[in-house]
Amino acid sequence: MNDLTVPDNKPEPDNGKPRRRWLPWLICLIVLIAVVLGIRHFVAQRKAEADSAAGVQSMRRGGAGMANRAMPVVAATARSGDINVYLNGLGSAVPLNAVTVKPQVGGQLMKVLFREGQLVKKGDLLAQIDPRAYQVELTQAEGQMARDQALLKNAQIDLERYRTLFKQDSIARQQLDTQESLVRQYQGAIKVDQGQIDAAKLQLTYASITAPIGGRVGLRQVDPGNIVSTSDTTGIVVITQLQPISVVFTMPEDNIPAVMRRLQAGEKLIVDAYDRAQLHKLATGTLLTIDNQIDAATGTVKLKAQFANEDFGLFANQFVNTRLLVETKHDVVIVPSAGIQHGSKGDYAYVIGADNTVSVRNVKTGTTQGDDTEIVSGLKAGERIVVDGADKLREGAKVDVALQDNKQVGTAAPAGQGDAHPRRGSRKDAHPGAPAAAQAAAAEDRKAAAAAKGANP
Repeated sequence: MNDLTVPDNKPEPDNGKPRRRWLPWLICLIVLIAVVLGIRHFVAQRKAEADSAAGVQSMRRGGAGMANRAMPVVAATARSGDINVYLNGLGSAVPLNAVTVKPQVGGQLMKVLFREGQLVKKGDLLAQIDPRAYQVELTQAEGQMARDQALLKNAQIDLERYRTLFKQDSIARQQLDTQESLVRQYQGAIKVDQGQIDAAKLQLTYASITAPIGGRVGLRQVDPGNIVSTSDTTGIVVITQLQPISVVFTMPEDNIPAVMRRLQAGEKLIVDAYDRAQLHKLATGTLLTIDNQIDAATGTVKLKAQFANEDFGLFANQFVNTRLLVETKHDVVIVPSAGIQHGSKGDYAYVIGADNTVSVRNVKTGTTQGDDTEIVSGLKAGERIVVDGADKLREGAKVDVALQDNKQVGTAAPAGQGDAHPRRGSRKDAHPGAPAAAQAAAAEDRKAAAAAKGANP
């Protein structure tokens, strides 16, 4: 019984460590994941390279197509004509006369005979002051004169008697001299009486207030029934002469020689007055004179022009923009201002050749009038230039002239006239009639460029 033993069913440890049978499976899973990721990266890289190559080919084909295709542009022809040289200024309308109508005698204002804003002539009756007090003064003066005239007549009769008696040696010489002095006193009194009568008549005349000048009356300052006097500061109404009217404007001192030469030659200089926005011409007049000194603070000089103002387009103290015509250049080359490009080396233009290719040509510009510019050198009359679409051009590019109409891209005004708003024309405003084909072609070019840029960043 002692030799019997119970066997142990527990597995014996391998070198003291338990076995891990799941480890090989984990290693195989990791290797498989790595292989799959590597394959996906390889496939994505090859696809990107293929897309990039296709984009480069597309860009090259698109660039070649854009280079070979004629660009649609708008053109205008340089022409020979006249262009005006204007000097611009700022000023205000000043009436030739402006009068505040005040009473010359005191009293109650009985009537106001004008309408506010009415046009009146010199001498028109405007208002009436109560004349009764001045009529009484006139009556008194006339009565005093009648009394003194009677005394004078009696003294003159006595003087004739004294002279007869003096010849008869019946009276003394002193008595005759006294009578002669009395006659002279009465004659002086009559002159005083006449003066009083004239004064009373003048006061009576002043009771009727008349227009001292012709013009337009303003707003009424006093209502009927009020007591007015000569010391009133506001007066009854203000009359402003508007026909004719003058405009005083300023101009830089550098322009004085050009103006003075024309004035000294006796020439009549035309001045146009425009509104504040320079959109509407208000009146046309002539230059009267130039001031005799320069404002040292601003470096400007004042000029005065006169306007007939038949339609009352100008009002007193109205702000205006002025244009003084100092010269008209004849037979000069004129192009639309939109065709002049500006660069670091100066002004230039794209000139269209006979084969519809453009070339860059430097030009020298002169006077600008409205939407037109004078070409001093660089262009001849009859040559075509690009006025719209120049931003897409380069030297030697082929162009397709979509529009060639000088009337639509800008024309010069006749001598002595100008555009209502003198400014350089923009391409957008100067060519509203660009065809739809040109716009569609430009849109296709932008799409091709955008696709090429997205394919090859």
